[in-house]
Amino acid sequence: MSKLLVTIDGTEFEVQVSGPPGPDGFVDVTVNDVPMRVAISSLAAPERIEWAVVDTRPYELLVDHDLRWVQSSRGRHSVQVRDLEAGVARPVSGDGRLKAPIPGLISRVLIELGQTVEAGQPVLVLEAMKMENEVVAPRSGTVISLNARPGQTVLLHEMLAEIS
Repeated sequence: MSKLLVTIDGTEFEVQVSGPPGPDGFVDVTVNDVPMRVAISSLAAPERIEWAVVDTRPYELLVDHDLRWVQSSRGRHSVQVRDLEAGVARPVSGDGRLKAPIPGLISRVLIELGQTVEAGQPVLVLEAMKMENEVVAPRSGTVISLNARPGQTVLLHEMLAEIS
């Protein structure tokens, strides 16, 4: 089962996909705890008319190749998709600043000021949409500032720590 956070025009939807499509082309999904059956044509070709069937209702779509937007009969909508089962990936940063990858509540801080950490090491847990997201060190080094504490609410890109 895959768990995704799909944001369309700023509205978030938690989507669980049960597995690959069955012989009929449909897959069982749950969107915000509402079960449904969905079939989608291939998204292999960029910017072309595609189709989706949700339960029994068909939709015609124009889909951006990079899945940044989707256009339906109701207009163009911005889209963001995040895999909730994957750790929060952070590229190695040249300056070592660790910023909040998503807005949320810090549930656990796993490092201390002055501690040595390795790139990719979990440093804190950020809770958002009732899901825990592990945030990892952007580079190896020593924690020279720590602005995060359990119970703190943080905004997107808020500075949490710095590693030198």
